[in-house]
Amino acid sequence: MGFKMGIVGLPNVGKSTLFNALTKTAAAQAANFPFCTIEPNVGDVAVPDARLDKLAEIAGSKQVIPTRMTFVDIAGLVKGASKGEGLGNQFLANIRETDAIAHVLRCFEDGDVTHVDGRVDPVADAETIETELMLADLESIEKRLQNIIRKVRGGDKDAVQSQRLMEAAKAALENGQPARTVDVDPEDAKAWSMLQLLTSKPVLYVCNVEEENAGTGNAQSERVAAMAAAQGNSHVVISAKIEEEIAQLDADEAQMFLEELGLEEAGLDRLIRAGYGLLKLQTYFTVGPKEARAWTIRQGTSAPQAAGVIHGDFEKGFIRAETIAYDDFVSLGGENAAKDAGKMRAEGKGYIVKDGDILHILHSG
Repeated sequence: MGFKMGIVGLPNVGKSTLFNALTKTAAAQAANFPFCTIEPNVGDVAVPDARLDKLAEIAGSKQVIPTRMTFVDIAGLVKGASKGEGLGNQFLANIRETDAIAHVLRCFEDGDVTHVDGRVDPVADAETIETELMLADLESIEKRLQNIIRKVRGGDKDAVQSQRLMEAAKAALENGQPARTVDVDPEDAKAWSMLQLLTSKPVLYVCNVEEENAGTGNAQSERVAAMAAAQGNSHVVISAKIEEEIAQLDADEAQMFLEELGLEEAGLDRLIRAGYGLLKLQTYFTVGPKEARAWTIRQGTSAPQAAGVIHGDFEKGFIRAETIAYDDFVSLGGENAAKDAGKMRAEGKGYIVKDGDILHILHSG
């Protein structure tokens, strides 16, 4: 189950620097973790989670396999992208394939780096990109509404549902609001996602600040934080320059560098975790002497669905999940001790997996 976050931004905001740091980090991880493939515009990176290392230590696991998130560098975003300016059409196609948007905003002053509009105003930059996405969505909806009328007249139930949802999105967009502000009923969720509206995707604002403000942010990032809160979106403060330097160091050197800067952790780790939270994802673990492994699921996932992330047959033949809470596993010192203390539970098909659960899936076939 892969989750993709598209990185967007106007020229000269630090998007490429940030993405380069991500891909260098991913390249370094490739030596240690399997399935970490790198393409020119894709960085597949491990989600940092100290719990996984702790579980591996307790269980004596030979291999540690973290869960991953994919970051996609979305090229060609300029004002007029919705009309095909720059690489507009390619940009719009690429962003439709992502689950969320990481919007890099310039929150730093630098006379050597020209801003495309001749001023540093991250809130205005965010509005420029949001406007392009809204215009693209409006154009897409208007075209599709013209094509769907015949099906609606023919009594096609799916077409009726799609028309209703498109009309709701169109009304929001014409009112200057992104599609994600539309209140969608649970029974409409699947049809809504099929519309693939650009502005229906959750947004994480990435405030790219000067190196000296990496830990605290600055006045510009505070403006972005207020905007994000008002929209119900998320934000994270990061220095792309620092991240690019860290990406070229080994683990010990990187830790020393962070300590010298007075930072507790790399900004990329916070960025990845923020993306994870934005997508309402959580982690469960499988642990044994062979490997300790993290698996990504959406919040609210049932035990059979969680088993299906490992293999589709596990979901089909699901019998039960032997479950230990993370805190119990760690405090008691492992699976056998947790079982002896009565902390291992047999959960059936209706169980909703909790973040940090250690699962052993029993299945037929």
